[in-house]
Amino acid sequence: MTTPNQADAPQPSLPTLDLWPIGNCQASALIDREGSFVWGCLPRIDGDPAFCSLLDHGRSPDDAIGFWKATLEGGRVIAQEYIRNTPILRTEYADDEGNAMEIIDFCPRLRHKGRMYRPVAYVRIVRPITGSPRLRMALRPASNWGADAPERSFGSSHVSFRHPIMAMRLTTDAPVGLVQQETPFRVESPLHFFFGPDESFAVSIAAGIEEMLTQTIKEWQHWVRGLAIPFEWQDAVVRAAIGLKLCQHEDTGAIVAAMTTSIPEHAHSGRNWDYRYCWIRDAYFTVQALNRIGALDVLESYLGYLRNIVDNAHGGKIQPLYDVRGNAELLEWEAPHLAGYRAMGPVRVGNDAWRQVQHDVYGQIVLSSAQGFADRRLLRLSGREDFCSLEKVGEYALRVWNTPDAGLWELRNSVHVHTYSAAMCWAAADRLAHAAQILNLPEREEYWKQHAAAMHEQIIAHSWREDSQAFSATFDGDTRDASVLQLLDLRFISKDDPRFHSTLAALEDALRRGDYMLRYDSEDDFGVPHSAFNVCTFWLIESLYRTGRADEARVLFEIMLDRRTGAGMLSEDIDPRTLELWGNYPQTYSLVGIINCAVMLTKSWNEYR
Repeated sequence: MTTPNQADAPQPSLPTLDLWPIGNCQASALIDREGSFVWGCLPRIDGDPAFCSLLDHGRSPDDAIGFWKATLEGGRVIAQEYIRNTPILRTEYADDEGNAMEIIDFCPRLRHKGRMYRPVAYVRIVRPITGSPRLRMALRPASNWGADAPERSFGSSHVSFRHPIMAMRLTTDAPVGLVQQETPFRVESPLHFFFGPDESFAVSIAAGIEEMLTQTIKEWQHWVRGLAIPFEWQDAVVRAAIGLKLCQHEDTGAIVAAMTTSIPEHAHSGRNWDYRYCWIRDAYFTVQALNRIGALDVLESYLGYLRNIVDNAHGGKIQPLYDVRGNAELLEWEAPHLAGYRAMGPVRVGNDAWRQVQHDVYGQIVLSSAQGFADRRLLRLSGREDFCSLEKVGEYALRVWNTPDAGLWELRNSVHVHTYSAAMCWAAADRLAHAAQILNLPEREEYWKQHAAAMHEQIIAHSWREDSQAFSATFDGDTRDASVLQLLDLRFISKDDPRFHSTLAALEDALRRGDYMLRYDSEDDFGVPHSAFNVCTFWLIESLYRTGRADEARVLFEIMLDRRTGAGMLSEDIDPRTLELWGNYPQTYSLVGIINCAVMLTKSWNEYR
């Protein structure tokens, strides 16, 4: 029975995905609407979460760990925004007595001694604005996936945490004892907090952190300055580009699918997956989108990652995903000490999709690599040796393109010959022919052209359904899947082909739920899907535009922009009835959709000159 006192006590609010990413392409974190760090892993994005409260809903406040919370005593957050063209977050707090303060949160990223300084470190600067604000600071990192709180030790200006993965230290010019006790105290001048490796801070913390902030702002704003953004929706594109950049582990070039694990695709669905790894498919879409706005640094780093993957492939065989260091085994298990997002477990670590057969990866390897042979802007142009390595991937695609696989949606208990996978293998052959032409290898060009033509003919024969006037998701079947919309982007079929127009109509009839698109409507391992998949809605927008429905495409795009969080991000899924975001966040697929559609739909800069 609930006592009156318990009933009157404030209840913890439900977590949401209205979160603000910060990062430096080595470390990253998500900050909620109350200014708390609720997600962030050590020592890499696919590591152990020191901040895990996003997935720990329901634990009592006294026992809660896995967060870094800053509050104004008696106050509340009244505004949050990024410093322009950066992932540096400013949160403003105020109370009813006229006291106010701001907190600047960021991960340092700056050029130092001829290299990029991007430590596994998180910085907070607290500044008074008006009155006499009183700050309460609570730093409670977790370890072993929420099982433990690391042991602490104290110095005159720091607190050390013996995290088993990476020992960390909070260095500050605030009163250490009051921070340790989580006791409120006045903010009468700027205060600085550096949570990073357990080592001494080499310079004055105030001067050092203020310089880090200045240089980190400069670094990000110079990166954005080099983007070739469209005239319309500039802020949306910049924010999506920064989000994608934060999903790259710059040390190796790997690009993760999302920053989080185990955010359900919809309530109590059990569709909780770990997306903190590099899917060859998702990374291809990411570099494709960033290429369209000139972010070649992401492509160059990723090509280095891909070359290592191809070199380590046995006989050209590629698996769907790897960790950020290129390791192949991603054993899946469940973290018992975390209840999950809104207590909707399980919380999964690792992803058994690495064991799956997904043939579309061969096309994505080649398509991601093809630009390396032609783009004269690249610091390292690909040559014949790279082509020979890539041909091994193409040869494997020739062997498997018309055999069953799990498909791009990674079905766990069924396999088919998927049209999308087969078309991606065709794209591998087609783009290898183009690469051979660039390298002046006529025999190899003809070899790959012939194979591409034969594959194209067979894919059409097995996927086109004359009776339903649509391309099927599988060979010799008659099922609907939004992925066949990608046949247009792959240049497998023309926008003027009546078969594509009738397929689009069939897909809208089967999969469209108001303004949003499902991936498919057939029952899978977890039942019938309920949530719309955001990238599929963007694919619909692209298809509408290309088939002459430009006004409708623009309206739908504006609707999707309205679904973004305050940070300008999207997750993987949306409930088409409640419009609530679900799935891992921020999702690279979805951010890619923002960039691709903005570039496609925008009016020309020339119209405004």
